[in-house]
Amino acid sequence: MTGGPRVEVHPGREAVVDFDPELTFECVDECTWCCTHGVLLYEEDFYELAARESLDNTTQFRGEDFVKKEPKDRDEHVGEDGEACVFLRDDGLCSLHAEHDWKPTRCSVYPLAVSVEGGDIHVDVRESAWEHCEGMNVSERRVIEHLDAFLPEVLWDLDDPSSDREL
Repeated sequence: MTGGPRVEVHPGREAVVDFDPELTFECVDECTWCCTHGVLLYEEDFYELAARESLDNTTQFRGEDFVKKEPKDRDEHVGEDGEACVFLRDDGLCSLHAEHDWKPTRCSVYPLAVSVEGGDIHVDVRESAWEHCEGMNVSERRVIEHLDAFLPEVLWDLDDPSSDREL
């Protein structure tokens, strides 16, 4: 689905919704699939992270900053490679979110994907979310009604808010 409704996400900030407006999403306990990938850090996120944690937890890939993944000594809350985000604790919670009440923009966006077409921000569902994310269509929380929770306002100020870059 492309070219869906245009929705005001923040005052004066619109996104074109390219997913089914009936889509619901809610993070579910024990599902940490989205935490098994390197997390892209936009410039503002990089500085926010530096104010909270050591930047030793970041790496550069193709000129962009990412939160590092690391091998975990466990079978749960890891990717097929046995790795996960350095901030993903053994209990499946994010230490950044739990201890600092903050998370990088890319983490807020998940399970959505952001792209830019014709100067407009488009938002769709990441293809991989349908296969791996347990929170798809399991609640009454319609994503289109809560886009401000998924799409931080900083996205509209970025040169490239696209979310398709991975470590």
